[in-house]
Amino acid sequence: MIPVDEALARIFALCSPLPAETVPLAQAANRVLARAVTARRDQPPFAASAMDGYAVRGPAAPGQVYQVIGEASAGGAFSGSVSEGQALRIFTGAPMPEGTDWVIIQEDVTRDGDTITVKPTLGEGSNVRAAGNDFRAGDTLSAPRRLGPRDLGLLASMNVAEVPVHRRPVVALIATGDELVMPGEDPRPDQIVASSVFALKALIEAEGAETRVLPIARDSVEHLTAVLNMARGADVIVTLGGASVGDHDLVAPVTESLGAERAFYKIAMRPGKPLMAGRLFDALMLGLPGNPVSAYVCAKLFLLPALRALMGLGKWPAPTGTAVLAAPVGANGPRAHYMRAMLEPEGRIRALPWQDSGLVGVLAQANALLIRPIDDPARPEGHIVRYLAL
Repeated sequence: MIPVDEALARIFALCSPLPAETVPLAQAANRVLARAVTARRDQPPFAASAMDGYAVRGPAAPGQVYQVIGEASAGGAFSGSVSEGQALRIFTGAPMPEGTDWVIIQEDVTRDGDTITVKPTLGEGSNVRAAGNDFRAGDTLSAPRRLGPRDLGLLASMNVAEVPVHRRPVVALIATGDELVMPGEDPRPDQIVASSVFALKALIEAEGAETRVLPIARDSVEHLTAVLNMARGADVIVTLGGASVGDHDLVAPVTESLGAERAFYKIAMRPGKPLMAGRLFDALMLGLPGNPVSAYVCAKLFLLPALRALMGLGKWPAPTGTAVLAAPVGANGPRAHYMRAMLEPEGRIRALPWQDSGLVGVLAQANALLIRPIDDPARPEGHIVRYLAL
């Protein structure tokens, strides 16, 4: 068995960023920018009024009187110029007309017909946004980055209509075992529902990758071979179950017969000891345990970081935080333990009392994994520990 960090390093060694493709800005949400993008214009592209008021040649002073000669609004620029002693009624976002550099807000004047007089309560500042005070043409948005709503708004302001992004990884999911049926089917007394596929599908798609859920592979060499061949063309092949050493655990020998190159098998962790990784059909292959909790924990620790690496976001482990134990925990053994836990208010964490790797109800209840290092001694309430958020 190898430790978790070594297993992750071997998986990362199998990952390279996928090629870039160009997509419309409207389709770029949650995609990973592959190259820096350059602004095509200044923002704002002109000096603009920051307030509703009157544009004048500044600075203004209390008691000054101006003659109002026209009006400008956002999208409705004033085509003339403004001379000394003149003012232009202006609204927020409108271009500053020629001859002006100051906006007196409307609350600071009294108006009588086309004449305004500045009140003694005149505030400070010009209330003008300078051209390019946000960004200039030629400024760049750096890569790599996952494009969120604020990034998309910035790119739109930069007048960028299409962006280069890394291709989404395609993940083929294969549940294995004669004991499995799909949700909605009528299981025999000796069968269970294939739940892990749907949990992992949601995880994968939330990370920004695509999934191909393949048929359940039955416990025969011929059937597993046929289903694995359906995964050709995927960037990642994930099997669920069948990766141990029992008589019905066929993933290792069948994938080897198809040319798989194994990077490792078995990790010093729980849940999730029987984890296998390598390459098959030029794809990253992960053989996850069959127990639902084990599969989910391994996906959080290994599959999602691998997907991020494939999308060009770098090779980083899943982010963790620290919290204070809300109750003592016993000594840990020779495998790192990722205990289902509840992260409570004020940074406290409490391990749940049931840790069996088949309890999906407990997994659904948990909101964190309390990380116990190998051979970690018993820890009292108040001890600081690391956790992985769920």
